[in-house]
Amino acid sequence: MTARDWALLVLLSVIWGGSFLFIKLGLRDLPPLTFVFGRVSLAALALAAYLALSGIRFPRERAVWLAFFGMGVLNNLIPFTLLFWGETRIGGGLASILNATTPIFSIILAHLLTADERITPQKLGGILLGFAGVFALIGGGLVGPIRPSMPAMIACLGAAFSYGLAGVFGRRFRRMGLAPAMGAFGQTAASSMLMLPIALIVDRPWQLPMPGATTWASLLGLALLCTTFGYILFFRILAAGGAVNSSLVTLLVPVSGVLLNGLLLGETLGAAQFAGMALIAFGLLVIDGRIFRLRRRSAPA
Repeated sequence: MTARDWALLVLLSVIWGGSFLFIKLGLRDLPPLTFVFGRVSLAALALAAYLALSGIRFPRERAVWLAFFGMGVLNNLIPFTLLFWGETRIGGGLASILNATTPIFSIILAHLLTADERITPQKLGGILLGFAGVFALIGGGLVGPIRPSMPAMIACLGAAFSYGLAGVFGRRFRRMGLAPAMGAFGQTAASSMLMLPIALIVDRPWQLPMPGATTWASLLGLALLCTTFGYILFFRILAAGGAVNSSLVTLLVPVSGVLLNGLLLGETLGAAQFAGMALIAFGLLVIDGRIFRLRRRSAPA
């Protein structure tokens, strides 16, 4: 990738790392389900405007919209709800670390659910390192008294698992020949329609006090910056650098999430949490394989 592409990758990691900060701030005034609906509905409107200005035709086929609803459930409704609820009980930095396990679940699920993506010994080593990192984060609740934060951490892992399922499910969009931005619009539009009745029934948002300026800013940041602009930027990096290079954002997002939440909200991580982040990051590097290629290139002939 060019220096510009690397700069865009770092920018994207800051934007997506900032989503955990926005979630934490917005949850001060809004319950999770209403906040999720606000995020996906505003993002869907913004993406619809982007597609209209780009001259991309909106699909009408029933099969396409069924795929949009499936992707909306797996990639938006379930993980957003779990992450937002989890951040009512744990810090945004820790949530971003747990969310970094998404590629690990993706590899396992692709091995189980597809015929062409198998787990290699290298990937298995990375998976084991990743799960060692997860154990470092929540292991105290597994071998001793259950900590109050443990259900929230498991919810964040559930979100990562759902993202992994979405990655396998989303393979069908390539076969349909849909533009990536159209897939982003379709899933946010579908999840908006699904979230609306759930939020109305559970949260009764008309009975909630009017959110403050910080909450509105957080909602707009999540919808327009992290979701709409983030998707567009990611697909730009994907087209320029390929899937392997663009996947490096997974390693950088937890760093951004921890730094932003630490600097702006005063969150701190303990030794076990830093150890967990390091193990997960090293596991992702092993799965990526880049460090082995670099070693081979630097070895004497």
